[in-house]
Amino acid sequence: MTDVVSERAAERGTRTLRAEISLKTPTPDLDPRERLRRVLEQALVFAGATVVAVYSPTKKGGELHLAESAGVPRTLYGLRDSYVLTGSSPTVDAHRTGRPLWLGPEEIGRCAEARRLPSQDFWLAVLPLKGAGCLVAVSEHPGGFDTEDRECLALVAEAAVCPAPGSGTAPGALAASAFDLAMDTGHVEVDDEMLELFGLDPAEFDGKVETLLALTVPEDLPTLMSVVEADHMSIGERELEFRITQPSGRPKWLRLRGRMVPGGDGRPARLVGTVADASKLRSGVSDVARVQRLAAALATAGTVRDVGRAVVAALRRPLRADRIALAEVEGDRLVVTVLDPPEPSAWPELWRSEWRSEWPDAPVRAMPTLAAALSEGRPAVWPAGSPLEPALADVGPGGLAILPLPAGGHMAGACLIGWDAPHDFGPDERALLTASAGLAGQALTRARSFDAEHELVTTLQRSLLPRRLPRLPGAVAVARYLPTTAGLEVGGDWYDVIPLPENHVALVIGDVQGHNAQAATLMGQMRTALRAYAVEGHPPDVVVSRANRLLMDLETDLFVTCCYVDLDMEEGSAWCVRAGHHPPVLRHPDGSTEVPDSDGGPPLGVVTQAEFPMTPLRLRLGTVVALTTDGLVESAEVDIEDGLNRLAGELAAADPAHLGMVADRLLTGANRSDDVALLLMRYDGMSLRPLRESWTIWRVPEAVRHARRFTRRTLRSWGVTDESMDTALLVVSELVTNALVHTGGQVRLDLTLINRLLRIAVADSSPRTPIKPTSIGWEATGGRGILLVEAMSAAWGSLPVSGGKQVWSEVLLD
Repeated sequence: MTDVVSERAAERGTRTLRAEISLKTPTPDLDPRERLRRVLEQALVFAGATVVAVYSPTKKGGELHLAESAGVPRTLYGLRDSYVLTGSSPTVDAHRTGRPLWLGPEEIGRCAEARRLPSQDFWLAVLPLKGAGCLVAVSEHPGGFDTEDRECLALVAEAAVCPAPGSGTAPGALAASAFDLAMDTGHVEVDDEMLELFGLDPAEFDGKVETLLALTVPEDLPTLMSVVEADHMSIGERELEFRITQPSGRPKWLRLRGRMVPGGDGRPARLVGTVADASKLRSGVSDVARVQRLAAALATAGTVRDVGRAVVAALRRPLRADRIALAEVEGDRLVVTVLDPPEPSAWPELWRSEWRSEWPDAPVRAMPTLAAALSEGRPAVWPAGSPLEPALADVGPGGLAILPLPAGGHMAGACLIGWDAPHDFGPDERALLTASAGLAGQALTRARSFDAEHELVTTLQRSLLPRRLPRLPGAVAVARYLPTTAGLEVGGDWYDVIPLPENHVALVIGDVQGHNAQAATLMGQMRTALRAYAVEGHPPDVVVSRANRLLMDLETDLFVTCCYVDLDMEEGSAWCVRAGHHPPVLRHPDGSTEVPDSDGGPPLGVVTQAEFPMTPLRLRLGTVVALTTDGLVESAEVDIEDGLNRLAGELAAADPAHLGMVADRLLTGANRSDDVALLLMRYDGMSLRPLRESWTIWRVPEAVRHARRFTRRTLRSWGVTDESMDTALLVVSELVTNALVHTGGQVRLDLTLINRLLRIAVADSSPRTPIKPTSIGWEATGGRGILLVEAMSAAWGSLPVSGGKQVWSEVLLD
C-alpha cells in the first residue's frame, strides 16, 4: 500500500513538468483557434478540469465573449457565451481586479447566476490572462483544485492567447460583431463589422435600429421584432436567425444572439449581443446538390461514425432540426452510434435513465412506432402532437421523422430527426429524406463491414503485443506503440522484452512489411519464434538466423526487419544483431549520444542461408538504449540518417530519470502514415551481483558424491553454514541422479547465490522434460526424486537449452 501511495505522489509531482513540456511543444501547422483549443485541452489532462473556457473582451470593451472552450458542455455549470462588464459574476470580477479567484461550492452557491443550476457541488477557478480576458475552469474532483492543479492552470493561462479577429472560428462558432440597443430610444451602438454585415456605410448610419430593421426580409420581420421590442423580450438570452436583403437583391442569413440587461435605478433596459454571418449554414444550395454532397461524403466514410457525421452534416442544418440520432439495427436490437448534439441534456431523460447503457441499446419492439417504420421500409413523419411512445415523443415534440436505412433487401439502421418547435413537412423535405435514406443505408452496411474487420485486426494486434513489460534486474524499460492513422490502422510493428537466465535480457524491435491482417499475424509468429529461440539459450546470431529460416519455411511474400540486443545485466555488456533494421541509439550518462557502427544482415525471409553478424556494445551506468521502427525516423520527406540524428538529438536533451516522459516526447510529431514502435531501456546496474560456480559431472560411479562435495565446498566458500545446506545437497543429489540415469552425454551443474536464494541448475543433452508421477505404490523403486525436489524447493522447473534442457530448483538457505 505504501508503494502505491508513493507512486501516486511521484506521478503528481511530474504533472506540472509534463504540462510545461506539452505546452511548449510547437504546433506551427495549426490555426490560432485550433492552437488555443489544444492549449485548453491540457487543463483537462493535467489540472483535472471538467470544462475550461477562455473569454476575451470585445473591441469596445463592454463585454467578455467566449473565445473557445473544451470539455463537457459549459452550460451544465452556468458558463455563458458572454458577460457584461457592468454586471457581477466571478468571471467579470477576476477580469476587473486582475486577481485569480478560487471558489468552492459554498461561494458558488452565493452567486446569483448559480442558483438556477440543479447543483452547485463543483469548484470554479478564474484566472486573468496577460493580454486580455480570463480563463475559467470547473472541477468536480473532491477538494477542488489542489496546489499542482493550480500550477498547471497557471501554465495554461500563460500559454492561452485568444485568436485575432478573422483568424478562424471554432467548430460551431461564427465571426460575430456586437451591438448595444437602448430599449427606450431605439438608439443602437454597433461596430464597423456589423454595419459591413448589413451592407451599410459607417459614415452614413444614423444610429437607429429602424434603419437596420428596414433591411430585413418581410417574412422574418415579426420574429425579429419580438426580440428588439421591450414588451416581448424577456430577461435572459435569446438566439434566432433572420434574413436581410443585400444590395444585389439576394437574401443573406444572419444569426442574432441577444440578452436583455435590466437598467436599475430608473435607467432603461438595454439589449446587448452579437450578430453573425450565418450564410455558411444557409448556403442556398438545392436539395439535389445536398444529395450529391451527401453521396460524395458517404463514398469516403470508412466507419459507422463517419457515416453518422456525414448524415448529420447533410440533414440537420438544412432541415433546421434540433437533434438527429443514427442507429444500427443488430438483430432485434437498436444500437445508437451517433447523436447530435452529443450533450446528454439535449435528449430525453428516458434515453439516459431506463435503458442499460448511456445511450439507447434496446429491443426494437420497445418502440412500436419505430418497429412499424422499419417494417414498411420508407420514411415516416409525425407532426407536433402525434401520439407516440415516450421514448420517441420527446425526441421531436414539434415533429419527428424516422428514416429507415435500407441496404440489400434488409434494414441496416434508422435515422431519427426531431424538432422542438412545430414543424411543417413539405414535399421537398420528404424527397430529401427519401434520397438520403437510401444512400446512408448502403454506406452504413459498408462501414459496418469495415468496422468489423478493423475491430478484428486491432484485437488481434493488441493481443500479440506485450500487455506489460517485465521487471528487469538492474534496468528500467518502457515501450510505446502508435498505430497509423491510415487504412485499417494496423500493421506489423512490434517490440518485446525477454528475461533470460543468468540475468540476461533480450530487447527486440521489429517491423513486418505491410498494413493488414496478414502483417499483424506474421508479427505474432515472429515475436513468438524469437522469444522461443532466445529462451532456449542460443546466442543472438543463432536466434535471428533460426527465425529467418522459419520465415522462409512459412512461404509468405512478406519480409521482416528486426534488431535484437542481448544484454548482460551483471557485466554491462551487450551484443546487437540487425536484420535489415537500423541500429539502436545510445544515450550515455554524460548526455552524449551514439549510433553504433554495426554490420547488419538482410531482412528476415529474403535469403535462406543469410549471415547475421554480432556487434558488441558497452553500457555504462545510466546509459539509455533506444530501439524504434522506421515510422519514427523515416518518411517521404526525411531520410533515415537525418531521422536517427534527430532522435539522437532529442535523446541528448531529455532527462533519462523520467523514461516514460522521454518516450512521450520522442513520439511528438511522429509520422502518422506509418506505425511506430518505440522501446527504451535505462541501464542502472545490479546493486547486488550474484555468486556463480559451475561443475562438469563425469559419468563415474562416484558422480553424485562428487557433485555433493563440489556443492558443499562452494557453499562454504560463500559463507553458507553446514546447517543451512542440507536441503541444497538433497536437491543436488536428486537432480544429478535423474540426469545421469535418464539421459546420455554431458551433464553440467550450475550454482547461483543471491540474497540467500540458491539456484541449482542441472543441464543435460535430452530435450525431454522430467515427468512428475501422479501416484507411486509402496513397492515402487523409483520416481520419488522429482517429488522430493518439488517438496524441498521454493520453485522449480525445466527450460530448453541448446537442444537439451536445464532442470532448475530455487532453495532458500534459511
